Amino acid sequence: MALIPFIGMVLMRLVYFTSRKVFHLPSNIPTEPIIFAFWHGDLLMEPYLYFQLRKIPKANVLISDHFDGALISKTMRYFKLGTIAGSTNRNAAKVLMQAIRSLKEGYDIGITPDGPKGPRYHVTDGVVVMAQKTGAKVIVYNCRPTRYWQLNSWDRFVIPKPFGTLEFFASEPMDLSGYNMEDARKLIKERLMEHAL
Repeated sequence: MALIPFIGMVLMRLVYFTSRKVFHLPSNIPTEPIIFAFWHGDLLMEPYLYFQLRKIPKANVLISDHFDGALISKTMRYFKLGTIAGSTNRNAAKVLMQAIRSLKEGYDIGITPDGPKGPRYHVTDGVVVMAQKTGAKVIVYNCRPTRYWQLNSWDRFVIPKPFGTLEFFASEPMDLSGYNMEDARKLIKERLMEHAL
């Protein structure tokens, strides 16, 4: 099992460096900490989009504290990304407090609004709470590969195949202050669905 994160990193790099890349980036990238949101099934190649926006990585990604989350966490370390382990279902308050503290300390936060267990394409409150408590802007991510496998899991996890095209999308920063919870969640979902598979 110890080799799985290393193998995952190698496969991610293989896919990335053998693929044609197309980036759609925001015109304005805040220098202050940002919350990056992406669907759980779309997370595999997202570190590469992050590096287009931040040349020096300084981010923590919210990861499940289950076994699969531990593997993802170790894989993220190869990309110089930190993690915050927890579940928005079981210890939501603790996870949110850690994420808010990280934002105040100058770290970007990566979050899957429908993770760790779904339902798919459902935006939970956490991303909105973090944004409104800290004033951090939200940028949503998508990666659309032309060639991919799709697992039969709750999130329909996407694994891009080598030698295709990876089209990356990052939205303009969204300021959620002044939105009520329902409208903020709706806005995030609408932006995420614009380029979802």
